[in-house]
Order: sequence, then C-alpha cells, then structure tokens
Amino acid sequence: MSGRPEGLRTRYAEEVALFGRRADRAWVALLAVAYIAVPLVLDDLWLSVLIFTAIAAIGAIGLNLLTGFAGQVSLGHGFFIGLGAYAAGVLGGDLGLPVVVWLPAAGLLGAIVGLAIGPFALRLRGLYLAIVTLGLVFVGDHVFRNARLLTGGPQGRAIPSPRIGDLNFADLGSTLGVPLGREQSFFLFVVPLLALAVVAAKNIARTRGGRAFQAIRDREIAAEIVGVDVARYKIGAFVVSSFYAAAAGALLGSYLRHVTPDRFDLLLSVQYVAMVIVGGAGSIYGSVSGALFIVLVPRLVEQVSPLIPFVTRSAGAAGVTVFTLNQIVFGLLIVGFLVAEPLGLAGIWRRLRLYFRMWPFSY
Repeated sequence: MSGRPEGLRTRYAEEVALFGRRADRAWVALLAVAYIAVPLVLDDLWLSVLIFTAIAAIGAIGLNLLTGFAGQVSLGHGFFIGLGAYAAGVLGGDLGLPVVVWLPAAGLLGAIVGLAIGPFALRLRGLYLAIVTLGLVFVGDHVFRNARLLTGGPQGRAIPSPRIGDLNFADLGSTLGVPLGREQSFFLFVVPLLALAVVAAKNIARTRGGRAFQAIRDREIAAEIVGVDVARYKIGAFVVSSFYAAAAGALLGSYLRHVTPDRFDLLLSVQYVAMVIVGGAGSIYGSVSGALFIVLVPRLVEQVSPLIPFVTRSAGAAGVTVFTLNQIVFGLLIVGFLVAEPLGLAGIWRRLRLYFRMWPFSY
C-alpha cells in the first residue's frame, strides 16, 4: 500500500507537466526534426502556407483563450491584427527599432487597447458583446484609412522585415551566407515564436487565472460565489487575447511587407472565429490545427479548381469563380463542424487517441 500514493503522485505529475508523458516528448522531438527538414524539402508555395498558418495560429490562440476558455464572444479580432501590423510599421519602420522591441511592443499596444475594451464585457455578454466587438472592426477601418501619417491611408504602408542590427530574419541567406530564400528564412523565424506562444498559452490555461477563465465560461454566477474575481479575469482575458492578436498582426505585416486597411475587415475576424470552431474551442493545440485547416483549404480549392467544370477564373465568365467557391466551402465547413463535430479537430483527435489507447477493448 505504501507504493500506491507514490504511484498516484507520479501519474499526476506526468499529467500536470507540460511534456510529462513519453509520447509528448516524442512529439516534441519529431516536431524539432520537422522544423529543420521542412524548409529543405518544401517549395516556396507550401512554405508560405505554413508561414501563414503559424502567424494565424498565434492570433487564433489568443481568440481561443478569450472565447474558448473565458467564454467571451469577440468579432473584433481583425481590428487587433491590423493594430499590430501598423504598430510594427511605425515602430520598426519609422523609428527603426529592432524586432525584439517592436514585436512585443505591438503586442503590448494591443493589450492596452484590450484593457480599455475589457470593461464592456462586465455589462454585456453573448450577442450584445459580439456586436460591441464587431464595432471595433468598423472603427478600426475608419482609423486605418484616415490616420495617414501612421497608416498611409487607403494605399497602406510598408512594414519592415524583422531585424536585429544587420541580422535580417527574412533574409538569412544573405546575412549568414547560407543557401536560404525568404520563405525558408521567415519559416525558421516564425515557427519558434509559435512554439513560444503555445507554451505560454498552455501555462496560462493551467494557472489559477486559466482555471478562473473556465469557471467563468461554465457558470459565471457560481464562479463569483466561490470567490473568483469575475471583473478582473474577464478584463484579463481581453488583455491576453489582444496581446496575441496584435503580435500576430505585427508578424503578418512584416511577412507581407505592405498592408492596406482592406485586409483587416470583418471577414478576417470571421476567419479567426472559424479557426477556433474548426480546431476546437478550449484547446490550444486545436487553435493550431484549426489555423492550418482554414489556411490550407483555400490553397487546396485553388489547386483542384481547374478540375471542376463549373469553376472559372475570370469574374465575367459564366460559372462560379474560385473566390466564390472558397466562400461556399468556408461556410459549409463552419456549419458542418458546428452540427457534426462541435468539439472540432481537437475532439476528433481525443476520440482517436482514446480509441487506440483502449484497443482492443474500444468499440
């Protein structure tokens, strides 16, 4: 009997530790190998898909912490993405600051704005909160178009590459004298940032604050009764989410090199909501898989569109354009996951893992 409590403590420690199980450590090792190998074997097209996925996943993690964990609905994520992109342009371009300064500073600016927006969550919830955050997109569009000294107006502005002195992370080939192109260089730069974002979010979800988020999501009144400071943690959720979104926007702007206000519209916010729904609300890894799914689907549709008879590439011709087909597929995916798989890809993965863990007794 003396060994039993020790065994329970060991299993608990493995569950609580970030990479406590042997399978988790094996996955980390496999991903580290893939991180080195992928830039060497994929062409620029698919590397760009993975770069967009990594950047989108950072923003999706922030939205999932707010919506999936804290239960606060937001349609204003596109505004914070744009805010981060233009902050990168001002701080990194106009002021010439290195990436180690302007990237966290862009996130901090988003967090400050999120702190100002957060108090609205204390009085509003559900659809009403969604409408308020939706207003941020239209306010942001007005500001981005008219603050010409900072944003360049409707024509947009250039966003600098991530640099530290003479080291350009978007052009490691020229800087270090190695055979790496821009896509390969940016992939090597952004993937560790995604890993850092995942680890930070996993730790946030496991802290007292993360448990408070989930308590508020499940039963707000009950959470308040047991001593959770609902106001503090609701605002905190907006702050953390806005930081992630603005940091993702800064990376997106730096990768695109030039941004315009049209890019940060309502559709962008809806895409991030779709990433959370498809990946799985309340799952950090689901945010990453959801981002990959949403970024990958338009590329696949574009690849197979020449094989579909009624799809045309010219807007004036009869038939459905590739853009329209993408929108149709996008809408069907959201509806399909909401109806057939509310837990998203994360739920599918949990069931598969449980099936193989219980095999041959699974059914």
